[in-house]
Amino acid sequence: MRYPRPCSVLVLCLSFAAASHAAEPVPFEPARAKAWFDEAHRQCEADGDMLWGKTLCGPTMFVDPATRRVIANQADAQGLLKAEQGVFVGRLPDNISFANTALDWAGVRWSQLVWPMPEDAGQRRVVMAHEAFHRIQAQVGLAPAPDAPVDALDTLQGRYLVQLEWRALAKAVAAADDRERRRRIDDALLFRAARYRQFPEAAAAERALERNEGVAEYTGIAVGAVSPEERKALTEADLTSHVSAPSYIRSFEYATGPAYGWLLDHYAPSWRQRIREQPDATLSDLLAAALHAKPGDATEAGVERRAADYDGATLLASEKARDQRRQQEIAHYRAQLVDGARLVLPLRKPQIMFNPSTLVSLGDVGTVYPTIKVIAEWGSIEVTEGALLAPDWKNLYVAVPGKDAARTGTVAGPGWTLKLADGWRLKDGERQGDLSLNHDNPGAP
Repeated sequence: MRYPRPCSVLVLCLSFAAASHAAEPVPFEPARAKAWFDEAHRQCEADGDMLWGKTLCGPTMFVDPATRRVIANQADAQGLLKAEQGVFVGRLPDNISFANTALDWAGVRWSQLVWPMPEDAGQRRVVMAHEAFHRIQAQVGLAPAPDAPVDALDTLQGRYLVQLEWRALAKAVAAADDRERRRRIDDALLFRAARYRQFPEAAAAERALERNEGVAEYTGIAVGAVSPEERKALTEADLTSHVSAPSYIRSFEYATGPAYGWLLDHYAPSWRQRIREQPDATLSDLLAAALHAKPGDATEAGVERRAADYDGATLLASEKARDQRRQQEIAHYRAQLVDGARLVLPLRKPQIMFNPSTLVSLGDVGTVYPTIKVIAEWGSIEVTEGALLAPDWKNLYVAVPGKDAARTGTVAGPGWTLKLADGWRLKDGERQGDLSLNHDNPGAP
C-alpha cells in the first residue's frame, strides 16, 4: 500500500499475501487457533533469531471480523482477555480497527491477523511470519518510512515494465546455473532502470514500500517455509500470483521483495545488515552491488530487444487493452469524487483498513480506494464503491448522499455507510453541493 504512515500506528494494512483465504471459513475456536499459534511458534523457533537477530515469536491475536472476538496466544497487560483452553479470549473494542498488521492494544504490541486464515499451511505460515516481522521491524532497525502509492505503476508503461521485471526475476529464481541466473538478473535490473528512466519520481516511493512490505513478505517466506524447496516455490508463486491484481501501485513489493531477498541470500548473505545501514538503498541496489552489475541499455530500443525473451509483445498488447478500460474507470471516479458534489471527511490520526491491490491513482488529486473502512474522531465510514483519499491524507471524499439523507447518526450514501459519533453532524461544505462535518461543541476535538 501507498500511504504516509507507520503501518503499526495509523494504517492497518491488509497484507496481499493473506488475501486468499479458504472459501469455507473454519470455525473460530480456541483449539484451532492454538494449533496455528503453535505452528507459527515452531517456525520462529526453527529460525533461531538467525534472520534478523531477534525472535519473531511473540504476542499474536486472531480477530473474527463478524463479532470482533479475539483469540490470543498470551494475556494482555490490562486483564481484558480471559484464559480459555490454553489461549486467551475477549472482544476488540469498536474503536479499534482490525487487519493483518502490528497493533498496540491493551498494553501489548501484537501481531494481529484477521480470521479466517489460509487453510493452505504454507500460505498460513507465511502470513503469520510476515505480520510477526511488522511487530519487531522497528526493533531491528527497519522502522517503516512514510510511503505513498507508486502512481507510475498504474500507467501503461509502468505496469508493462514492472511485469517484465517480475518475469525476469522468476527466470532468475528458477535458473539451473549461475550464468543463466546472472543473465536474468541483468534483465530484471534493466527493466527496473528503464522504469526509473521514464518515471524518476517512482524510485523513492518504490524503495519505501519494498523496504517495508517487501522485506516483510521476504521474511514471511524465509521463516514460514519448512524447506528450501518450499521457500523457492513460495517465492516463485509471489512473482506470478500478483499479476492478476487490479492495481500494482500499493502491492508490487509483495512480488519483488521475496525474489530480491532470495537472490541476495544467494549472492550477498550479509545484505540484511547492510540494508539497515544504507537507508537509501533498494533491494535491487544491494543485488547489483553484490554482483558488480550495471543495467544494460535502458532505452526503449534496449527494452524491446530484451522484452522479446519474455513475450513482451503479447504483454504490451494486453496492457494497452487494460489501459483503455482504466481510462474509463478514471473518468468515472473523477466525475464522482473530484468534479461532483462530495462529502468531505477530515482525517486526524485515523485508523484505516483497505486492500492494497485495488487502488486507482488519480494523480495529483489523490488515490481512489474502491473499498475502505475508516475509524476517526467523528465515527466510522465503510465504503464499497470508491472513496478518494487526498495526497496529504488530510481528507477523505465520498459522493454526497441523497437530499433526504439523515444528517446525524447513521448516514447512507452511494456505496457507503457513515456512523457519526455523538455530537457530530453533516453541514454544508465550502463548494456548492458539498457537505462536511461539524461538531455541536466547537471546542471539541
